[in-house]
Amino acid sequence: MKPDDFSLLATLLKDQSGLVLTTDKVYLLESRLMPVARQFGMKSLEELAQAIRLKKDSRIVPAVVEAMTTNESLFFRDMKPFEQLKRLVLPKLMETRQATKRIRIWSAACSSGQEPYSIAMMLREEKATFGGWKIEMLATDLAQNMIDRAKEGVYSQFEVQRGLPITMLVKYFKQEGDKWRVDPALRENIQFRTYNLLHDLTPLGQFDVVFCRNVLIYFDQPTKAKVLEAISKRMAPDGVLYLGGAETVLGISDKFQPIPGERGLYGLAQAAAAKPAATSLNAAAGGR
Repeated sequence: MKPDDFSLLATLLKDQSGLVLTTDKVYLLESRLMPVARQFGMKSLEELAQAIRLKKDSRIVPAVVEAMTTNESLFFRDMKPFEQLKRLVLPKLMETRQATKRIRIWSAACSSGQEPYSIAMMLREEKATFGGWKIEMLATDLAQNMIDRAKEGVYSQFEVQRGLPITMLVKYFKQEGDKWRVDPALRENIQFRTYNLLHDLTPLGQFDVVFCRNVLIYFDQPTKAKVLEAISKRMAPDGVLYLGGAETVLGISDKFQPIPGERGLYGLAQAAAAKPAATSLNAAAGGR
């Protein structure tokens, strides 16, 4: 690939999605964007880059961004975050929300929907604890094709075998040929929406729990800091943020602090300092 073409595509992806591509990722561009080039009747990435320069078709840029930002997902990924949510996070939030009995959860960069559906299944399994509460979920992704898939809730045999216990597969999915469709009841409190993390997050409202796992690893340091600051402004004072196992806020943002003893779980630093009540989750985690 010509250096100018790589630079054009890398800059486009950085501006549109925050994704940072270095020159050693040329193979990734080729493997993911050649199908896009063929989709638009082109034989090479050089033709694709030229079409972008000339703004030949308004559909090309969204297709390029979606192809490069689509990442794999699986049900109950890593499991630990869902256990934390069940035994620690939601019970503590429920103590301070008895008046409204309402909790909002955001699954950012939800891909094809496995994460929000995993949360929904966990809530259904714990009806004795969470019954009577309105736990709403917003699930967003940059890629429209991923949001469409998540809304449809249809997965292959391979996908449902990845992390999903057989008991939950039988209980919450219906087999349709070689595919599995999620129980429509699981979607009742999930809103799926296309949204870019680099855009103004204000319209999304306030959240008590934010899952933003395995997203920051694709950003450079300034973009990570920008996204973390934006998320912090959309969180309740005693809200919590989930990051991936390879991600951290340390050295990147002063808006969050780790929850003691809980890997990948963070609270708002300024809230903990300013409001003693907001430290309850920290105290609960550290005192175990």
